[in-house]
Amino acid sequence: MVDGMEEKRQKTALITGATSGFGEACARLFIAEGWKVITTGRRKDRLAELRAEFGSACHTIVQDVRDHEMVKIDIENLPKEFNTIDLLVNNAGLALGLEPSHKASMDDWETMVDTNIKGLLYYTRYVLPGMVQRNSGHIINMGSVAGNWPYPGGNTYGATKAFVKQFSHNLRSDLKGSNVRVSNIEPGLAETEFSVVRFHGNQAKADDFYNGTQPLSGEDIANIVYWLATQPPHVNVNRIEVMPVCQSCGPFQIHREQDS
Repeated sequence: MVDGMEEKRQKTALITGATSGFGEACARLFIAEGWKVITTGRRKDRLAELRAEFGSACHTIVQDVRDHEMVKIDIENLPKEFNTIDLLVNNAGLALGLEPSHKASMDDWETMVDTNIKGLLYYTRYVLPGMVQRNSGHIINMGSVAGNWPYPGGNTYGATKAFVKQFSHNLRSDLKGSNVRVSNIEPGLAETEFSVVRFHGNQAKADDFYNGTQPLSGEDIANIVYWLATQPPHVNVNRIEVMPVCQSCGPFQIHREQDS
């Protein structure tokens, strides 16, 4: 049974990549539900807006998750009222480009690996010891259907999200005997700033990508994150794959000579 004082204590969530999309939607929902939230991101102006809007409920960290040393320093120097992290949402991530592997940008590949894999590792490594020591906490990783299903141009992005899925499973194995929970959310087609980033700021191309669809929203995913975080402490949801109704899995590709 959970201690009564633990139930009454205001909980704290740390959400990476909170300046837009899933991360911002999560921050807004958790604060609305009475949590304290640490928000991280590279865009200082957007973080300042969140801090101005939510006041003492929101602590902001201007940061690039790819900076190993800065992540470590920021976690070690959190204000006392925010340094007991109950929930880590490893949301920061991106896709860049849709070119086939033999034409893709190596810079894009390295940025995806450094952000989607290394950034997630850094935060997990520095937040997890406190959770294990308290024998309480929850890590929710933001994966993708691209980690389960291939598509043309998904090459490195899909591989990074497959890493997130397997790392989440391995965390659960390492944490056997503790009450620390780990979940992996795997969204499909979602309309945030994701595609604008993928197409290197080309808004028209991003808009065309969603033409005629009703994709998932940031709020849809935030609701799932909150539901996961508020399940009874003995319940661990390993993974959730979620797509909009307009999206489904296609058949295997078969190349025939007459297609050439």
